[in-house]
Amino acid sequence: MADTVLVTGGAGYIGSHIVVELARVGHQPIVVDNFCNSSPAVIPRLSRITDRPIPSITADVRDKAALSRIFAEHSIAAVVHCAGLKAVGEGEAQPLSYYDNNVGGAIALVAAMAAAGVRRLVFSSSAAVYGQPDKNPVAEDAPLRPHNVYGRTKRIVEQLLEDLAAADRSWRIALLRYFNPAGAHSSAAIGEAPSGRPNNLVPLLAGVAAEKLAEIAIYGDDWPTSDGTGVRDYIHVMDLAAGHVAALAYLASTPGAVALNLGTGRGHSVLELIAAFERACGRTIPRRVAPRRPGDVAAYYADPARAEAVLGVRARRDIDAICADAWRWQQRSGE
Repeated sequence: MADTVLVTGGAGYIGSHIVVELARVGHQPIVVDNFCNSSPAVIPRLSRITDRPIPSITADVRDKAALSRIFAEHSIAAVVHCAGLKAVGEGEAQPLSYYDNNVGGAIALVAAMAAAGVRRLVFSSSAAVYGQPDKNPVAEDAPLRPHNVYGRTKRIVEQLLEDLAAADRSWRIALLRYFNPAGAHSSAAIGEAPSGRPNNLVPLLAGVAAEKLAEIAIYGDDWPTSDGTGVRDYIHVMDLAAGHVAALAYLASTPGAVALNLGTGRGHSVLELIAAFERACGRTIPRRVAPRRPGDVAAYYADPARAEAVLGVRARRDIDAICADAWRWQQRSGE
């Protein structure tokens, strides 16, 4: 059955791809975004991709009055909560802003949902809640010990939502722990568009390939991995979006809160990803080796078995698809 689904942060990188996937399966997404890290120009692109109007409301998720109006004016069946701040370094420098946005925003949102009788929620969490893993692959029962402000805000919201579901069994909540989302929609109409210098490896590679950046820095080539460079789990953003749609369907008949990893279950090294991007763009990516960064780990990848069993989803796209889509997006967005 088609539902009206509110997507907070729906104009952002991950939120916009979720909007596309929701529309593809027949739901009516509504975007709410304050556009602090996104652009209103994304909304007409979403309408073109989905071939339907995508309602968009400019509002901050911490604005209680605005949230009340939104729920009063729309028959919302469920919420996907992606709005929040996510730059690790910025979080360390501005903890108050991160707790205010990420934790305060979640509290305001679930209060508005409760008042409106809407109790189905998919929360955009992060593998950052695990901190440094004891072993790989990382399963959902691994120790939760985030070691940065961003990860702590995500874990606090998870705890809030777990407590909410334990106190009132009418709540149906999925906590989706992302590993490394990357890539773009195959249309190249939407993709990752960081403001300023990118923090993530794939948009950095795209910037170097487009000659907007001089080179890629490899932070350590002496890690205990197959080629000495760090290993991470890269999941295509459209596979991530499909996981959200599957979670909404699962929650339609399942009360309580469930935590699920969204990853591929396979790690790829920095050098492997550079090689994949070189295949995608047909160019050599200049690189240099830099010192290891504090807090980095050698390898970090998901055990996605629980999501596969519970939701029936599995990541289908590999790093070549990630890099090909990211390069198409870079070429189009750079026009």
